[in-house]
Amino acid sequence: MVVKKTQTLKSKPSQRKKSFVKLNDEMVSQYIIDNPDFFIRNATHIERMRVPHPVRGMISLPEWHMARQRNKISQLESEITMLMEHASANELLFNQLIKLQFQLIKAKDINELLDSLKVWAKDLGLNGAYLYLFDDKWLLSAPSNYHYLALNSSQFDFIRVRHLQYSQFYLGSLNTTELDFLLPKHGYVGSVALSLLGQFGDLGLLMFTSADPQHYQTGQGTLLLEKIGEILPILVEKWIMRKK
Repeated sequence: MVVKKTQTLKSKPSQRKKSFVKLNDEMVSQYIIDNPDFFIRNATHIERMRVPHPVRGMISLPEWHMARQRNKISQLESEITMLMEHASANELLFNQLIKLQFQLIKAKDINELLDSLKVWAKDLGLNGAYLYLFDDKWLLSAPSNYHYLALNSSQFDFIRVRHLQYSQFYLGSLNTTELDFLLPKHGYVGSVALSLLGQFGDLGLLMFTSADPQHYQTGQGTLLLEKIGEILPILVEKWIMRKK
């Protein structure tokens, strides 16, 4: 009898566990940085890559890169245009300020100074310019001839608290009560620019008015007001004494 021996034991292949590393954006980016020739070696694959696009759905990676470059160029052009506009505006601002300062320095008295302010404002298309001095800081009562410039600081507080509590400047509109207080005989006033005088805003108030409600708005620059506000108290002291 021939006995067939069957192999009962079968050798099992050894199972090796494969370890996988989960990639993240930082790892992929670092690999590309460390291997600058990656895009050259994989140029064919790169061309087939697709990137999500908000309008076109999917675009190729080169198209996406070119679109980014175009956006950067467009942004740079906008920034350059804005810088040129600011430079032009600053030049105009500087010329306006020099012209006004020259007229104010030439003034022989307060009335001539006020006239220069008003003429300058008219040239800019404004309705008027007004100067007020707080009566607790200046000698404005008789025999002074400048009592019409006096403004009661305490009575002005309701405007100060509402519009000038955190700044020496206010650009915008005033309500009827506020206009009646500052301009008892006012006509239509669309918007105003208010500037407190003095380092602490306690010497007086300069006001420009416009018929256009949009002429003065919150957020506009106040450099011109600041510079005028610095020179006015110095000039006023030529004719009016400060209280001790």
